Amino acid sequence: MKVLVLGGGVIGVTTAYFLAEAGHEVTVIDRQQGPALETSFANAGEVSPGYASPWAGPGIPVKAVKWLLMKYGPLVVRPAFDPHMWTWLIKMLRNCTAERYALNKSRMVPVAEYSRDTLKALRAATGIAYDERSKGTLQLFRKQKQLDGTGGDVEVLKRYGVPYEILDRDGCIAAEPALAGVREKFVGGLRLPGDETGDCKLFTEKLAELCVARGVTFEYGTTIRRVVRNRNRVVQVGTDKGWRTADAYVMALGSYSAPFMRKMKRPIPVYPVKGYSITVPITDAAAAPVSTVMDETYKVAITRLGDRIRVGGTAEISGFDLRLHESRRRTLEHSVGDLFPGGGNLKAATFWCGLRPMTPDGPPLVGQSELSNLYLNTGHGTLGWTMACGSARVLSDIMSNRVPEINALDLSPDRYVKA
Repeated sequence: MKVLVLGGGVIGVTTAYFLAEAGHEVTVIDRQQGPALETSFANAGEVSPGYASPWAGPGIPVKAVKWLLMKYGPLVVRPAFDPHMWTWLIKMLRNCTAERYALNKSRMVPVAEYSRDTLKALRAATGIAYDERSKGTLQLFRKQKQLDGTGGDVEVLKRYGVPYEILDRDGCIAAEPALAGVREKFVGGLRLPGDETGDCKLFTEKLAELCVARGVTFEYGTTIRRVVRNRNRVVQVGTDKGWRTADAYVMALGSYSAPFMRKMKRPIPVYPVKGYSITVPITDAAAAPVSTVMDETYKVAITRLGDRIRVGGTAEISGFDLRLHESRRRTLEHSVGDLFPGGGNLKAATFWCGLRPMTPDGPPLVGQSELSNLYLNTGHGTLGWTMACGSARVLSDIMSNRVPEINALDLSPDRYVKA
């Protein structure tokens, strides 16, 4: 089958790889001059299935108000006359119940775990290298209340057999020795030893090379103008370089998937939530993190990537605005500087932002759309890197008429069509 994949980020490229492995003829279209140059470019670097949780949960509306008032708060809302923003926010608020949180997390953890295992198998089969480490994630709690509130998450981890450790101060320092100098700033942590880290951009570049070796064609520097449907099928895609046709199409454009779907009168509840990162050169390896530390208070992930520290986080709801706001940089600098002082040179850090494609409930949209030959692989939010390989493998199985190895119904776009 001839397949056209729209989008050359980590989701699009992993999809292309597994489709090519399944024997399909694949072309990838992306407006950038290479792979992973937008949201996949400088994310937090976590492959964290154990940390796969929906943003919508009980208590979030109250917490959101507090976050908005914090000096280094993790949330920013820039109100705009955008009905899609407000519709998405209302749908997200409806998911802020204990029952829906448990359901949504139970849908996210299996695909995240499966994705991590698929990534491991891919690494073993191809030898792909991307500054990867398999040393876990430490969710660090500055307050006892945060540590006491982990019960719900731990129950889900137990249910799915995800390894975890509840740690006191000394346990956190044993996992991350550089924290010894700031032990008074935290009370304990939740460690997820099965989590990994790695450079998403580097991985996507290397995987694109493997795709080419398997016959995949990449059309970079090509802007998609229109996706044209006729009744219940996509018939062609218009680009600035002409029309493209295929037997099947995959929408993997991240946040930009939503505007195209609306134009085809098949809307999906995906909205951009901007995240920021800084990449800090390491000056003292002993004072830098070993793997990933998630600063729970500021919702900031601090990750070791080779000779760099990647610090990613904050949620800014401001539509498709890609402006860099210095206040967000200060939040990231405060978190890493507070926990790992001396680990890196903040003055030499590079500053970046990207648009995370978020669904209101948390799980991504993976599967056939309402159009018979259009498939979706989008809506992964902050977990695109974590879920990329698993989502791609699931979608490849669906498109190849194979039964996926995990329950794909929980990720189907049908959950919104039927709602």
